[in-house]
Amino acid sequence: MGLKFKLLLVGFLQSILGFGQKDSVQIQEYIKTFPDKFTIRLGLLNTSNNFIFTDTNTTNRIELEPNKKTYIGASFLFRSLELDLGFSPNFISNNADNEGSRLFTLNFRMFWKQWMQTLDFYGQKGFFVNNDLGDEQFPNIRTLKVGGTTAYIFNQKFSFRAIGFQNEWQKKSAGSFIPRFTFYYTKYKLLETDFEDEVNSYDIAIGPGYHYNLVIDENYLFGVGSTLGSGINITSSAIDKTVSALYEVIFRGNLGYNSERFYSGINANVIFLEHNTDRQTRLDDRISFLEFYLGYRFDAPKKWIKAAEGFNRTFGFD
Repeated sequence: MGLKFKLLLVGFLQSILGFGQKDSVQIQEYIKTFPDKFTIRLGLLNTSNNFIFTDTNTTNRIELEPNKKTYIGASFLFRSLELDLGFSPNFISNNADNEGSRLFTLNFRMFWKQWMQTLDFYGQKGFFVNNDLGDEQFPNIRTLKVGGTTAYIFNQKFSFRAIGFQNEWQKKSAGSFIPRFTFYYTKYKLLETDFEDEVNSYDIAIGPGYHYNLVIDENYLFGVGSTLGSGINITSSAIDKTVSALYEVIFRGNLGYNSERFYSGINANVIFLEHNTDRQTRLDDRISFLEFYLGYRFDAPKKWIKAAEGFNRTFGFD
């Protein structure tokens, strides 16, 4: 049984300090906040970073699929400070054959006024390659990915935090244009007894996006959105360096239930990054995320609320 500790800081600069940015009566009709609630949340999470190499001359393709693990997580949330504890039990079927593999993820999400910043870390060891002989295991392939996106939410009546994070509740349907800037660094490393190879890749992209939260019968929410972007990729190794065009596609979907105390739902997100690693090889870099969750809100201790409000006054966030 693996043990993973993940600290997720969501909305540090705005939400933990207060919710003063959405103080107009009109916006409050669309969005409800929970500054005085303490939340416990349980979730079932599956996430990974896959790589697909395609020979553009012969259309032969090789997919590197990590030895996936499914995590059970418990989250504790006050305003937008969230602590997640997760573990991957062996009684879940796709964890049983993952001895020797490793998957570690660390994710941050921060809000400042209408700006949203995400930061991601993926450390993976152990991959499968699907070929004519079936799934062949490569335990000595390792990848490391660090990066994230910077986005601007134009419509203040649209709540991105209501899509999975539940520190806000979208009361009326709303959508927003959300352009994004994306940057990721990925290191590929192959370690064998008498051989070692390392490749470094940099992805930089920018593009428009749109997200919409559809409120169904007040308590039920269906959220969907996408981003289409383009940019450049720089891939380098000990013997070669390639600069090529990069194409980015991001999809996100959410189905959830929300109330004053109880909430639950499903989150899904996938990022596609496509570019050439050399003159004849195309790489599809895919980051996937799927989560089932449920949670409950309690009244936060008065000392916590007082401390947060004092911090707001001291630093001028009221």
